[in-house]
Amino acid sequence: MLSVLRRHRGYRRLFTAQVIALVGTGLATVALSLLAYDLAGSHAGSVLGTALAIKMVAYVGLAPLISALARQLPPRPLLVGADLVRAAVTLALPFVDAVWQVYALIFVLQAASATFTPAFQSLIPHLLPAEDDYTRALSLSRLAYDLEILFSPLLAAALLSRITYNWLFLGTVVGFLGSAALVLSAALPGSAAAPAPSPADGGPGLAARVTRGTRILLATPRLRALLALTLAIAAGGAMVMVNTIGYVRDHLGRATSDVPVALGAYGAGSIAAALLLPALLRRTSDHALMLPAAFASAALLLALAALTRTGAGAWQWPALLAIWCAFGVTESVIMTPTGRLIRRSASAADLNAAFAAQFSLAHGCWLLTYPVAGWLGSAAGLAVVALVLGAVALGAALAAWRLWPAPDTSYLPHVHTTLAHGHPHLADAQPAGGGWRHTHEFVIDDLHERWPLRPHHT
Repeated sequence: MLSVLRRHRGYRRLFTAQVIALVGTGLATVALSLLAYDLAGSHAGSVLGTALAIKMVAYVGLAPLISALARQLPPRPLLVGADLVRAAVTLALPFVDAVWQVYALIFVLQAASATFTPAFQSLIPHLLPAEDDYTRALSLSRLAYDLEILFSPLLAAALLSRITYNWLFLGTVVGFLGSAALVLSAALPGSAAAPAPSPADGGPGLAARVTRGTRILLATPRLRALLALTLAIAAGGAMVMVNTIGYVRDHLGRATSDVPVALGAYGAGSIAAALLLPALLRRTSDHALMLPAAFASAALLLALAALTRTGAGAWQWPALLAIWCAFGVTESVIMTPTGRLIRRSASAADLNAAFAAQFSLAHGCWLLTYPVAGWLGSAAGLAVVALVLGAVALGAALAAWRLWPAPDTSYLPHVHTTLAHGHPHLADAQPAGGGWRHTHEFVIDDLHERWPLRPHHT
């Protein structure tokens, strides 16, 4: 897995930038939980749920718009500018004394992240054109997220024995500044998109560019299934991120220092899966791994609901750690291959738009589950919210099973309804259903900016 870092200097620097920023972000996650507990006491889960919902609103609403507006910008100033904004906002967080201030700063912070992350993700396929290298890079990226979940809380626990949590935000600032410096030093490709013609010249306007990535996702069955899979793991992930402190402090009556330990178990499960996935994906399909993981997420939530209903016992703490670890496994199995599915379904010029749309729509799933985990957990209790989120995950897993054709292949039969007879693209097509049916490698270039296309898959 590490061979890709040795062979590709540009990717190595970007990966290092990602790791440094993530360590800082992990420190801020712990600090934000404790800040919410100080500001809201027993209602900390509700505050965190709202803050994370605001984060999702910024991601869902802004990522496609920013991607369309920044289509012609070189990636370096875009990434560095986003890092500097994130550093400035994080520096202000220790000085807040009201919940609304937390909400306002979180929105600005996440708007910058909605700029950075899709642009970063879309660069990697250009730096690593070989499929095996790209798969290793996806696993390394997942591993970086996992190590942040595992080691940042442990680092936070060690630091909290000597300093107050407000100082943890300073670690986040250092991480973002370090990320910006490494991006500046890396050799990056220019914008992959060709210059977009203006509407006056017959090219797509802003609205068409904003929605282009979404249309790519919705036109491709494997990517529609990916959204359902994301909802399944968002149900479990929201339970972990919002209610860990409630389970540890209130339900089990354990010390604050055990909160990072529980989050670390979540990260450990994800790390184990990320390490195994490159070898597994050489032997089996994405489809065969990702669908069972979605059903497992639903089963874990239902098991958690049953665990919460049982009487107190010393066994509940290791049982909670085991469930949190398993949640990490399911999330890694689904999220790691995501880039492969997008790369397989969009042309090089559309990768930024496709990644931005996936980033937006996937976080729309988290936007649904975070408030449920926070608000319903505060109002009805942890057992009820685990049961509700388990039902959501089960429904999403069933939808993904229905949407994703098996076997999955890049060469898919489909019908064009708007291309005229004699169009060069239809040379091998046959009349069918008011359009022209044929089979070829299905990427967005084949649509020729014409909609709708109706895929029909065996």
